[in-house]
Amino acid sequence: MLFSDYHNHPQGHRDLPYTQEVLEPWAEYARKANLKDVALTDHGRYHPGINLDEFFKFRDSVKDVNFKIGIEIDNDPETSVIDYKWIEKNYDKLDFVLGSVHFIDDWAFDYAQYKDEFDKWDIDKLYTKYFDEIKKLINKGVIDGLAHLDLIKIFGHRPKNEIMSFVKDILKLIKEKNLTVEMSTAGWRKPVNELYPQDEIVKAIKKLNIPITTASDAHTAKDLGHSYDRLSEILKKYGFTQVAVFENHKMRLVSI
Repeated sequence: MLFSDYHNHPQGHRDLPYTQEVLEPWAEYARKANLKDVALTDHGRYHPGINLDEFFKFRDSVKDVNFKIGIEIDNDPETSVIDYKWIEKNYDKLDFVLGSVHFIDDWAFDYAQYKDEFDKWDIDKLYTKYFDEIKKLINKGVIDGLAHLDLIKIFGHRPKNEIMSFVKDILKLIKEKNLTVEMSTAGWRKPVNELYPQDEIVKAIKKLNIPITTASDAHTAKDLGHSYDRLSEILKKYGFTQVAVFENHKMRLVSI
């Protein structure tokens, strides 16, 4: 049984200061989803709202779910420098740093209102650019794992070349750095209607024995553990028997 969800956003897409009222629904819905280990990973650009004292008060009050505190850092051209400084300052208080790419230069490519920009690109060149950004993110350090590794497919745009020609070297680097890759059900809530990452990448992750986290990318508490029954079947299909959990950046593998 899947018991962990390592990508969640209590703030949603806004700077919402952590309070007990903001955080408590996450414990309620974690119980409903039978989750035992949950990481809160709000976006780096909203770090002013991540009140760590409020989180620790919340964490200590919840006895039946292990809540971890993390953050999702990306390549936001406007805020990432400040976001990294916040992570460095608070690194020892955090359990988990999730890395992702949401921008191609200053284009937030996963926002529906900007999706027409895809039409301006040769898709293979765009995929190359996207995975180059992933490589840069990994080499900057700090992160413990990767989020929605093939997010670039969000609106259904597929490269002409095989996906592994773009991803092979990235997976080798992930393995070398001992990072995790999340299996994210969020893709089933997006136009692409597919797990992040797609099957070919999942197979390669298993072959390389890269540790995985499980994730819903919930931006509202009711989406915790979204489509985990479906995810469980996929993980069984490809032979995954463990998932990674973290405490103060130390990874532990737990049987599922």
